[in-house]
Amino acid sequence: MLKEIFVQSYYPQVKEAGIKYGINPVVLLAQIAIETGWGESVLCKEHFNFGGLTGFGKPSEFWPGTKVQLCEKGLTYRSYPDARSGILDMARLLRSSYASACNVSNVPAAYAQEIAYSRYISEVNGDNRDNYKQLLVKLSATMSRLIALQFPE
Repeated sequence: MLKEIFVQSYYPQVKEAGIKYGINPVVLLAQIAIETGWGESVLCKEHFNFGGLTGFGKPSEFWPGTKVQLCEKGLTYRSYPDARSGILDMARLLRSSYASACNVSNVPAAYAQEIAYSRYISEVNGDNRDNYKQLLVKLSATMSRLIALQFPE
């Protein structure tokens, strides 16, 4: 997906989620771009799952409890009815599990540091904390520019 189309498609829902849960929408949108490959992942395109959220936990106002398994012996993931629900649930989970990161989200480098060195990133699964942190800071700057161009206030 083109970066401009990605921002145009998801920024309104990300902005709503950011306001509701006290997370800077710029860093939230950057994180979603990383997690979905700019909206190209199967979880994003077919199931509106923007963070690789697994199918554990109780249904919420945004997640009706629907699950999907992408491969026979793979993890079970949450599946959402629409983009708004998936984005709001991701923001809700970030706020409830990574409050210290959300509290500094107005400073993208601070948010990136907090989230990259939390249990959100799992080096056991091949994640690289420093690379994730650097990419999140870089994409936050990109998102700021794209949002300003497409949603001037």
